[in-house]
Amino acid sequence: MLVSFRRRAPMAAAAALLPLLASAAALAQSPSLPLSVTQATAPAPTAPTAQISVDIAARVNDDIISTYDLRQRMLLLIITSGVQPTKENIPQLEQEAMRSLVDQHLENQEIKRIAKKSKSSDLVASDKDVDDEIADIAKQNNINYAQMKRNFADSGLDIQTLREQIRTSITWQTLVGGIYGHNIRVGDDQISQQLKRLSNQASQTQYLVGEIFIEANRAGGIQQATDAANQLLAQLQQGAPFPNVARQFSGAPTAANGGDVGWISAPQVQPEVAKALEQMRPGQLSSPIPVSDGVYVVALRDKKAASSQTMVALKQAAVRLAKDAPADQVSAAAATLTALKPQLHGCDNIDQASANAKDVITADLGEADINDLGKAFKDAAEKLQAGQVSDPIRTDVGLHLIAVCSKHSGASSLPTRAEISNRLQAEQLAVMSRRYLRDLRTSATIDTR
Repeated sequence: MLVSFRRRAPMAAAAALLPLLASAAALAQSPSLPLSVTQATAPAPTAPTAQISVDIAARVNDDIISTYDLRQRMLLLIITSGVQPTKENIPQLEQEAMRSLVDQHLENQEIKRIAKKSKSSDLVASDKDVDDEIADIAKQNNINYAQMKRNFADSGLDIQTLREQIRTSITWQTLVGGIYGHNIRVGDDQISQQLKRLSNQASQTQYLVGEIFIEANRAGGIQQATDAANQLLAQLQQGAPFPNVARQFSGAPTAANGGDVGWISAPQVQPEVAKALEQMRPGQLSSPIPVSDGVYVVALRDKKAASSQTMVALKQAAVRLAKDAPADQVSAAAATLTALKPQLHGCDNIDQASANAKDVITADLGEADINDLGKAFKDAAEKLQAGQVSDPIRTDVGLHLIAVCSKHSGASSLPTRAEISNRLQAEQLAVMSRRYLRDLRTSATIDTR
């Protein structure tokens, strides 16, 4: 069975695109960059015509990567990832640009070899394939191709750099799918085992996670990977879009999807990552998490309680009373709330209906695990269904009516068998793609200057 997948070229969000282009334009004129990069600066269209000095930055087998190529890829990284260039991260950007150019040359060399061997003339992605991807990127940024090209040129970036990156990406994934796709087999037993495992995990807390993984081998060691992760974390904290950074810098298979891992439970990830997730709240970024072969930065997008738990969302109408309030005050408060209860339609009108009730205050208590509620509220919430309102409840701080806005199990829905099969196939193909490229790196002669 032939399995193929396409990795979309990343692009900064529309709101961030122009500031990033401005930063890239400033970078193109910066004299503080490494010599190997600044020698290849491309002038903006409005600048006077000047002679551009181009040196050799690297050799990949028989291919040459020029300093101009390196400079262009750095600018593309900045624009597509949302990372703002600083004196501290410029060396990292240069290293990542070089690594990605080396990989692209290795992929193109292998594509040419396979095309020649198979005498195939249609292996390389067509201009139409590339145009379709560019059109999608432009649409996401609310501009057209001409505007994108002009904006790129204003920053000193030739749009051909993006086009060739996209062309190689599409062709490489097609090549890998054609070579290895027929070897991928996902049996019914594998799907059933996965469903069983997911069902068992439904009894555990679920995390919706994004990941960026810096490979230690590719970065030059675990310390270098940690330093790179810290620099990326600083950019994320300053507003760089997580999916864009993941697409350009992550070494995980999820990079093609912007680092989106989906819903997982603790046993699905390495213990170090699981420990970090348990301590995080939705919306938070982790500090760099070292593991045996690299460093993770994870974003916790959402969190769901285990299926054995019941989640309730509550609102209340209450009258404040001291713990030792006299009986007549308690009776008066009870009479007020008892008269108010028939007017309440669950949570929908609790604020409006309580507005004219004497001494009554309302509050949204949010959603919580029912087991985390105080005993009085828990006892009432266990008996009530969504839309129902309790009788007055006495606590040490007052008398309360609680309305149940929603009530549900913490379990997440399970994927279909077809979805599981597609996911397993894509994971296997991604692993084969990484191994293929790793083998090409190992056997190649790569000389960086």
